[in-house]
Amino acid sequence: MCSISKFSHLATWACLVVALAACSGTPTHNPTTFPYQIDEEKIAQDKIKIVVIPHVNLNGFSRSYLEKEAPRIDGYVSTYLKENGYKVLPQRVFVQHWNTAVRAFGNPMDPTSGKVNMKTFSQIMQSVRDEMTKSSNLDAFVFTDLVEFEVSFSAGLKHLARWDGVSRKPSLQGPGDGVSSDFDWNMQAAVASIQISIFDSQLQRLFIGRGGMDATEAIDTRSSSGRYIRRRNVLENKDNVMEGIMLAFHPFIPFEDWPGNP
Repeated sequence: MCSISKFSHLATWACLVVALAACSGTPTHNPTTFPYQIDEEKIAQDKIKIVVIPHVNLNGFSRSYLEKEAPRIDGYVSTYLKENGYKVLPQRVFVQHWNTAVRAFGNPMDPTSGKVNMKTFSQIMQSVRDEMTKSSNLDAFVFTDLVEFEVSFSAGLKHLARWDGVSRKPSLQGPGDGVSSDFDWNMQAAVASIQISIFDSQLQRLFIGRGGMDATEAIDTRSSSGRYIRRRNVLENKDNVMEGIMLAFHPFIPFEDWPGNP
């Protein structure tokens, strides 16, 4: 640390400049960034330009309160892709061909278990692919699964939770405006991420990535003992959602503030 008592004003100013430069450099490292997988050679070969965002998840059902937000978040994903030079085909075209294929092969989604029959799913995707490539130069399918985990907010001064490349503070819900001093910060809360999976027109996986968005639970200020409850408005913060989307697409779409290792 620079000390005014030991250095001249000029030296102190120089020290301040160096400190500011260090602070404004690369983004703060976050060890929770998702270990993405990318087939760079295949992507360079395929020259992806035209994509579609399926309305179904690759890995089964999302929670109902997340599923309700999926169309809005798919809209953000579509805009992000377009801003980065991709043409996004209307999702309704995929839905139409998907529904036709489901009538032929059966529904691959089991509503009881939430699992996916991958054999049926593959048959349907091949049928959808065949139909869509007849009427367009479709290059890839971009799946956007909304997934949920449980993490703890730290007991430190900022009470941050870190997952999938993001850091978030807890939110409060209820009439009060504070948290009791004996609140158990080791208790886990539900948080949501977006997982991006990209498959080419041959249904070969090119990329998988994931980015954290926001907590889906808040601290209940009505509880004297302290607990988490479902947030009334899930994933309402667009900035947080967009950060998750940009993290999830990196490095398929490079994110300048990527907090992981190069």
